[in-house]
Amino acid sequence: MKLKFLILLTGSLAAAKVTNAQQKLNSNDLARPKLVVGLVVDQMRWDYLYRFYNRYSNGGFKRLINKGYSFDNTMIPYMPTYTAPGHTSIYTGAVPATNGIVGNNWYEKSLGKSLYCTEDSTAQGVGNNDAAGKMSPNNLWATTITDELRLSNQKQSKVIGIALKDRGAILPAGHAANAAYWYDDKTGKWITSNFYMTALPNWVNNFNALDEPGTMMQKDWNTLYPINTYTLSAADNQPYEGNIPGLKSPTFPQALSTITTGKYSSFKYTPYAATYTFDFAKAALKNENLGKGNVTDFLTISISSTDYMGHTFGPNSIEAEDTYLRLDKDIEQFLQYLDAQVGNGNYVVFLSADHGAAHVPGYLTENNIPAGIFSDFKFEQELNKILEDSFGIKRAIASVQNYQVYFNEKAITQNGKSVTDVQNAAINYLQTKPFITQAFKTAQIGTVTLPEPIKTMLLNGFTPQRSGEVMFLVKPGYFDGGNKGTTHGLWNPYDAHIPLIFYGWNIKQGKTNRPTYMTDIAPTIAALLHIQMPSACVGKPLIEITQ
Repeated sequence: MKLKFLILLTGSLAAAKVTNAQQKLNSNDLARPKLVVGLVVDQMRWDYLYRFYNRYSNGGFKRLINKGYSFDNTMIPYMPTYTAPGHTSIYTGAVPATNGIVGNNWYEKSLGKSLYCTEDSTAQGVGNNDAAGKMSPNNLWATTITDELRLSNQKQSKVIGIALKDRGAILPAGHAANAAYWYDDKTGKWITSNFYMTALPNWVNNFNALDEPGTMMQKDWNTLYPINTYTLSAADNQPYEGNIPGLKSPTFPQALSTITTGKYSSFKYTPYAATYTFDFAKAALKNENLGKGNVTDFLTISISSTDYMGHTFGPNSIEAEDTYLRLDKDIEQFLQYLDAQVGNGNYVVFLSADHGAAHVPGYLTENNIPAGIFSDFKFEQELNKILEDSFGIKRAIASVQNYQVYFNEKAITQNGKSVTDVQNAAINYLQTKPFITQAFKTAQIGTVTLPEPIKTMLLNGFTPQRSGEVMFLVKPGYFDGGNKGTTHGLWNPYDAHIPLIFYGWNIKQGKTNRPTYMTDIAPTIAALLHIQMPSACVGKPLIEITQ
């Protein structure tokens, strides 16, 4: 008995020493949040934070603004300002020149064809058998802050990316993520690819089985409040507004319940799709136990429906105002869910956008402001005809996109013509357009006369492997697009000025109007987590948030 007692006592003392040692070790651990949530609202202009401020609840945007730290002069430091480069630059802290994502699409010179940013012919869909699942981050050259988090602790941290758009889920989640999930608009289900896994988790299948999009599309979209209170927007049913696919009118109530063909695609244009995205994010938080372990986890969420809506109706529509009032309530409920699941004060949220949007040209001209549209596709057709007539070369232009012209240099040289002469002829043609202010060879960006910050933005967006040989700039208010709705992509503040707020763990309250940049987000998170910046990062930590 005495021996047995001594053995037990010795074991207890040893266990106590281990426990005490572990407690001592834990007490010396660096303080870190349990969870980081990156919330990117696709096409959210900075001014939406304050334009609709008086109509927001206290628990959504106002909670972030009034209890977090807002950088009210945050700009995108490159052009073109599109979704894929925006998400990529937020999470890499890099610019397209160094992270490789120069557009949503570009002409890939090594392949001789146009390439979509997350396209991967070697990938297979999981939960989907067509091209929508053949996606991965393989076209991304650099690491993301989410990659660096995984690398910092031998992949103990969980990283999950969620968005309706594949590029909004994949590029933020990075190369080393546990998962990225995006929306299949043919089936109304969340899918992924075999880059991440071979089968969807049970909880994803169970969530998909609920068919929330089908249920939500049974109710029409009416305004949250009486329509006559939407005094910050233009009147309903403007001639320059588009329609939700499947509907014939841009007026409230939007008769979603009448859409049968393509209803899951039409769903993306409604504010209900943001609610659906947050519902899936909540399911991921719960089922993956995010923020419950001994290391920091990372959840990236992109709200894509705001972009589909914005392109269709424009910034001054009742649809836009109502979408953001509803999004405010979604954010409020999501923050409350984080409080319950992770604990108020245990997580960090940053809110930003991938780009803004121009006013609809029809709206501007109504107000005597210069604006207009043109077509890159038409430019391509006209240029090819002019160059064929002048030089006898068929298809001298490979593509016109991203406000750049890509030349088929092989066809030009095979015809015994000078590439320089052909490029000069194209520039001369572009300069005949009254809305084009400048056209020049991209190899000469460094020497062409351009004001700042435009020159730096063009340099930051250029890489020889994936950019065109000629670039052109247009007057404010003009863009490549149609006569209904709006778009984005240019250097102008309406496209490049974005919101940026940090909220939560160790974040003090305040705001600044000093110049800051989209690329500062990733190094700021790196500083908070005490991990390495992403591999191509050019941004700087925003030290105000904790000082």
